[in-house]
Amino acid sequence: MSSANPNPAPACAVAIFVKTPGHSPIKTRLAAVLGRETAEDWHRRAAACVAEVGGAAGLPIYWAVAEAGGLDHPLWRNLPRIGQPEGSLGLRMAGVHTALVRRHGSAILVGADLPQLEPHHLRFAADWLTGEASRSVLGPAHDGGFWLFGANHAIDAGTWDSVRYSRSDTAREFLRSVDTECAWEMLEPLTDLDEPDDLGRVLAELRAINEPLPCQRRLIDWLAQCLERAA
Repeated sequence: MSSANPNPAPACAVAIFVKTPGHSPIKTRLAAVLGRETAEDWHRRAAACVAEVGGAAGLPIYWAVAEAGGLDHPLWRNLPRIGQPEGSLGLRMAGVHTALVRRHGSAILVGADLPQLEPHHLRFAADWLTGEASRSVLGPAHDGGFWLFGANHAIDAGTWDSVRYSRSDTAREFLRSVDTECAWEMLEPLTDLDEPDDLGRVLAELRAINEPLPCQRRLIDWLAQCLERAA
């Protein structure tokens, strides 16, 4: 495990993890209930919203694309892209995070399914990661996972890979395993959309935003329509 980067490039980078329609199955549990087209539409809309939030935070934003063949897809051409390496989720996150820490000094990873993310979340995380002392930040999800991770130092890929993801104790295991020697900051819990039942929770969190961005207002309307059709 390395120390904080002593010569960081300007601004903490944010990587949004995405899959490309036509190259990978998208939100399979959502697709099983609402159909593939709706699941892919959600992924596109939510990812675009996360990118707009990142832009409003004033930070460098990257698409972290799951497939080599998806790097030049029109969906992702509006931002710099970085490819996810092959392997498990832990190894893919490790590769993207390490590459951006080397480039920027600190990096934040977020999923594409967090349109209720707000600029202040990213600004707070980026400010926390400023400085030479080793620091990390985590945004826990209500299902026991996490919706954001950031650090100003690279973490050994084997350590990332030792965590069991997509479980009710993932965040606890991640905190216990990934880094015990640096200072941590925790963000508020949010809902990471995986199941159809999560749609209503994400909609409620979007409606709770005091000053939603245009993309969030559009997504509120879209989600409300989806829930009406599913009822």
